[in-house]
Amino acid sequence: MKILFIGDIVGSPGRNAFAEYIPKLKRKYRPDLTIVNGENAAGGKGITEKIYRSLQQQGADVITLGNHTWDKREIFDFIDNADHFIRPANFPDECPGVGMTEWKQGSQSVVVISLQGRTFMQAIDCPFKKADELVAKAKKLSPYIFVDFHAEATSEKQAMGWYLDGRVSAVVGTHTHVPTADERVLPGGTAYLTDAGMTGPYDSILGVEKEAVINKFITSLPAKFEVATGREQINGALIQLNKKTGAAESIKRVQINEDRPFFD
Repeated sequence: MKILFIGDIVGSPGRNAFAEYIPKLKRKYRPDLTIVNGENAAGGKGITEKIYRSLQQQGADVITLGNHTWDKREIFDFIDNADHFIRPANFPDECPGVGMTEWKQGSQSVVVISLQGRTFMQAIDCPFKKADELVAKAKKLSPYIFVDFHAEATSEKQAMGWYLDGRVSAVVGTHTHVPTADERVLPGGTAYLTDAGMTGPYDSILGVEKEAVINKFITSLPAKFEVATGREQINGALIQLNKKTGAAESIKRVQINEDRPFFD
């Protein structure tokens, strides 16, 4: 079982990079399942139904979200009827949508869970307790369990990786948009990566125009952030799982940009 995960898609540059490279990545790696974080896909904040369906048509089997889930109001019109489209499971119970989905293809089944951290982010339900609840349910469905942990603090992400080691197939972090170089298989058999990075503008700061961010740091004045243009990048991870146990056998970062070009 091979899972290809693509990190936060940011605006139209991210969508363009995904559309260009996902066919090539699928030909090269032949993943059984492709998971995409799409919470920044619409102008850098949120996602629309048109974009959701477009990502599916282009090759995303499951789409995860994060703290920008509700930034486009139209999401309330379609999230409850969208297949394999999950927001963080530890949002309050009153929120629409779901935080876990089971993807099936033939006899194969993978459970994907979305969770969001609380350190330096809004106060929501405990992701660790919610993980306990959902992993127990997921184990009844499949030996393959993938967790997208959308969090700010690297320590909180590492804590989740160790907390779930041996209980899930993979814990991959999103949200900070900067790919980390700490991919590994933990002792219990869980693939771990602190942050998969983003898919979007390469010459940017976290996907937005550099000048606005720099000026805010210099002046401390409010600034309007716009998605940057120009060269594009795609970041993610490829995870190989044991067919019988669901434990991870390997995890490899996927990075494509002008300094690390794609080779068939």
